[in-house]
Amino acid sequence: MTPEQLTVLMKELNEPAFRAKQIYEWIHKQCVSSFEEMSNVPKKLKEKLTAAGYTFCVPKIVEVQESKLDGTKKYLFELSDHQVVESVLMKYKHGNSVCISSQVGCKMGCRFCASTLDGWLRNLSNGEMLQQIYQIQKESGERVSNVVVMGTGEPLDNYDNLLAFIHMLSDEKGLHISQRNITVSTCGLVPKILELAEERLQITLALSLHASSQEKREELMPIAKTYEIHEVLDACRTYFDKTGRRVSFEYSLVAGVNDSEEDAARLKALIGDMNCHVNLIPVNPIKERSFKQPDRENIRRFQNKLENNGINVTIRREMGRDIDGACGQLRKKYMER
Repeated sequence: MTPEQLTVLMKELNEPAFRAKQIYEWIHKQCVSSFEEMSNVPKKLKEKLTAAGYTFCVPKIVEVQESKLDGTKKYLFELSDHQVVESVLMKYKHGNSVCISSQVGCKMGCRFCASTLDGWLRNLSNGEMLQQIYQIQKESGERVSNVVVMGTGEPLDNYDNLLAFIHMLSDEKGLHISQRNITVSTCGLVPKILELAEERLQITLALSLHASSQEKREELMPIAKTYEIHEVLDACRTYFDKTGRRVSFEYSLVAGVNDSEEDAARLKALIGDMNCHVNLIPVNPIKERSFKQPDRENIRRFQNKLENNGINVTIRREMGRDIDGACGQLRKKYMER
């Protein structure tokens, strides 16, 4: 529940309004998992809430993998209906970043991604999205400072819950993570990008671009057949115009598919006029596909070609390579078992 919804509930239960603030802070600042942990909330109110059927949507951690290479942790959570989703804790010098899931499965069908192999089952509630972060904070004992909605699922396909999640995560009554430290990734749902732009949030929008032409994007991403590449990029330009926030482009480099010098030249022609950042991601191979990473030399050549054309570009540091680091891998293995 949002603070406003909790306030309405307290009024319905004939309780003072300040109880809403107490309960909200217990859940979203202290990250408690039961009414019993709320030491300054009267027993009578706890009993009222329990009797009325109010519960906590706290996911259960069923598996944690920790990388021996860089300390990255991958979590598998079981939800109240026994579905599973995964999240990742990545540790950087500038702080801890958590990548969370927004749906159980995914319907977008991107060919290099394990998240979509078993299809889509349902959306996550805003509470289920928040709780991934809260439970990771509790398990790790460390503060989370950056959040990326880039795990399983297409966030903009779960638009209303995503918006509620962003507002609650950045609310000073909760974890109060700055919107500038929240990134939302999308494969390019144009109407929702335009809708999000009108919200005037200060989050970073990351577009999964992954191709330098319409033809190649259609090969890798079925959504490209619905929203043409120039239409998607125009929506990103609108997002920048409305929010002033630089757009980030995710570009998974696949050897022999989208990593040539011609690809780099076409990419420059597509986005060279934009205030943007390109995040090059050497593709994380999955056994169901034949995609392979380009070699280091080819990746550097691609980066240099873009930089020489004035495009801001980085190569994403690979995290958790030894623990099924790519989206959907851990969940898929668990389901197969």
